[in-house]
Amino acid sequence: MSVKLLAIDDCKIIRQTVVHALRNYNCTVLEACDGVAGLAVARRERPDAILLDYKMPVMDGCETLVRLRADAELRSTPVIMLTAESSRAAVVKIAKLGVRDYLLKPFDGAVLIEKLGRLVALKTQAESQIKPKRVDDPIHILVVDDKPAIAEQIRAGLSDTPWKVTGSGDAGRAAGLCLEQEVDVVLASLTLPNEGAHTLFQNLRGYAATAAIPVLGLCVKTAVGDQTRFQAAGFRGIITKPIDCAELKTKVCRALKLETSYKYFQQRDGTLVLTLPKDFHPGVAQDVISGLGDQLTATVNAGGDKLIVDLTSVASATLPVIELLLSTVRACGELSLRHAMVGSETMRKECLGYEEAAAWLFARDFEQAVGLLK
Repeated sequence: MSVKLLAIDDCKIIRQTVVHALRNYNCTVLEACDGVAGLAVARRERPDAILLDYKMPVMDGCETLVRLRADAELRSTPVIMLTAESSRAAVVKIAKLGVRDYLLKPFDGAVLIEKLGRLVALKTQAESQIKPKRVDDPIHILVVDDKPAIAEQIRAGLSDTPWKVTGSGDAGRAAGLCLEQEVDVVLASLTLPNEGAHTLFQNLRGYAATAAIPVLGLCVKTAVGDQTRFQAAGFRGIITKPIDCAELKTKVCRALKLETSYKYFQQRDGTLVLTLPKDFHPGVAQDVISGLGDQLTATVNAGGDKLIVDLTSVASATLPVIELLLSTVRACGELSLRHAMVGSETMRKECLGYEEAAAWLFARDFEQAVGLLK
């Protein structure tokens, strides 16, 4: 899956330099010309990393960074600050802002790639052709907590998956384990002695082989200050105790970008079918959206021209359902794919109660939907 990089800079040449440097990598470069526009793009696209100019009109880099850190969904996004000021005082000031790194303008593309590669898993286009891992593939989770019961609890909660859980109570030893074994994600307790979680994180980032391993923090729900501090430092997310294993699975999937959308998409008689489950929740919407573009594009490339959304198991047209359907309809429009919904009469009426849904085609079953799209 492509890495999303957001370049926020009022200089078009700088943004073009970034695009050119990453042209051979599995990286989608999003652009914004000031902090206000950058925040809007960040909130909509959830980039994996951000390049942020220090001095900009409308909203400068400092204020933009403060607002990023105040957003629960964005505060852990790694930021590299761009600056033309090379004095020691300027560099120290930037470092104190809590960014992960900085680049002096003008910069070389190779330096950008080297610094960015410490924060995200950059791969060349050829490397990215390797099939991404799915949620039902084996992965290795290392739990670093000085309370062995936590690792046991997580191992038991994930027993219905092919995932391997290893426990370690020593933060110093944990970094070595990541070098010795293929670890996919680390769960580190934020209460480890002597700032152990922070030390572990820094040690992992110090080696090329472990720099891209996502780290999630473990702490009690009320430790809000620790959660904010560690996410700002670069932790990919927080798992609160007592541990909800459903939440844990979702956050691990997001951190590793595991393919989950296959559970909802099927090909049926040459038609792409999106089936929404009975237990629809916002996490399902995120899974669907993450794979929607690839699924629609693959359908078009294979000669298909239809999408049918099966709503028969969904209880009601809640706002999250409608928002997902609107996103799906817009994506179909961009690719000129015809589309229809299958659901009950009650579902049809609920959906058509939304103004933007007034033109949707509804059918009682798959066969009727195919007929409507001929």
